Amino acid sequence: MGESKILLILLCGRLQSLASHCGTVLGGQEDPDGTSNAVPAMSAHYLTHSFDIHGGGMDLIFPHHENEIAQSCAACSESKVNYWMHNGFVTENDEKMSKSLGNFFTIREVTKFYHPLALRHFLLGTHYRSPVNYSILQIEISSEAIFYIYQTLQDCEDVLLKLKEESETNNKTARISPAAQECISKLQSEFETKLADDLDTPTILNAAIQEALRFINTSKKQPKQQQLSIVKSLIDLEKEVKQVLDVIGLLSGSSYAEVLQQLKDKALKRASLTENDILHSIEERMLARKNKEFSKSD
Repeated sequence: MGESKILLILLCGRLQSLASHCGTVLGGQEDPDGTSNAVPAMSAHYLTHSFDIHGGGMDLIFPHHENEIAQSCAACSESKVNYWMHNGFVTENDEKMSKSLGNFFTIREVTKFYHPLALRHFLLGTHYRSPVNYSILQIEISSEAIFYIYQTLQDCEDVLLKLKEESETNNKTARISPAAQECISKLQSEFETKLADDLDTPTILNAAIQEALRFINTSKKQPKQQQLSIVKSLIDLEKEVKQVLDVIGLLSGSSYAEVLQQLKDKALKRASLTENDILHSIEERMLARKNKEFSKSD
């Protein structure tokens, strides 16, 4: 495909959305792919003739992007895009999503019932070049995954607060444990390797981060004699996990506790319940157990 069509593609959102409204007319006839004329002109104006990343859906490879390359190179021999990225289609329950089929939805509609981080996790969980199959089951799984991540970080923060208070009178220098250092090094290595491997975000989410989170949960249960080492290990692990989450867009500007509450609120909204409804049900169940009405309490 030549040097101008190399590895990846970025979607220049603002330019393409603007271009989609353009109907360029050539030779007295409307161009069947008018945006392919508008995009090269705007790209050259705002990004210069050579820029790093350009992208779009798989269906735009031909003729849309082929036309852009031909027109740009004809207009300027120095025109070049270093990386092309083409994303897979979005389907719903394995059926292509489209307005005509009535299975079309917006981000605003999804985030009405699910946390935005859950939607991001869902999208990152599939490689960008693969089809993304949207289903309630998959978005629920992503919502639970985000809850697990933030609950682990919240627990880590709580444990550190307690351990730091207990260690204030200890003047010994804390050192990270060899096992924690190995976990951090592995997370850093896998994260950089998979990100460089055509943005392999699914492996980062399902392997690299998960192992670090498991290590954090295990470290919280270590013997008290290793307290100083645990504190240092948890601090460094939390920092590294947050850096990874920040790069891939899963680190919220809110506190861990605020994100967890937002996730709970969304779950209650999906179930058409309030927190008081849940508390009332718990009280009824406890009362039934106390009265040995096990058919009601179970």
